[in-house]
Amino acid sequence: MDLSRVIKWIVALAIVVAVWKVVLPWAKNQNFGGSKASATGKRNADSSCVGSAESAANTWANGIGRFVNPPYDLNAWSGFRSDVDSKINAAEAQCSGAEESFTKTRTALSELRGLVSELDASIRTGGAPPDGIVQRQERIDTMLNDAADLARAGK
Repeated sequence: MDLSRVIKWIVALAIVVAVWKVVLPWAKNQNFGGSKASATGKRNADSSCVGSAESAANTWANGIGRFVNPPYDLNAWSGFRSDVDSKINAAEAQCSGAEESFTKTRTALSELRGLVSELDASIRTGGAPPDGIVQRQERIDTMLNDAADLARAGK
């Protein structure tokens, strides 16, 4: 019972951090960065790449709370995982350039994919959740914020 409470707190903290690190900067960019990002075609491509990656990360952060405590609804989990995987795939398809923002975004997407896969294995086997979920989510969020900054700078 104590372990499930700890897991619940870790996931809740991860969601709060994700909102703070991803959603708030994204919302600010929507209001203030739109005209800068659309100044050139290259910046549009960079913004689409980062925006799609942020969408995948937000989908993950906003939905993971439903799977904090067992017993898990495996059908709901499968649907959620499929949605996140499809958003990761879409973002990866938009991030094929060699620019630094693309590279940083692909790294974040790879880490997100790994986190999703590890939690999937944990849920399906009834094992412990992966170590350092909160720290890993923070690292993903930081990489996406850095990638957004690079995209705005045209890099």
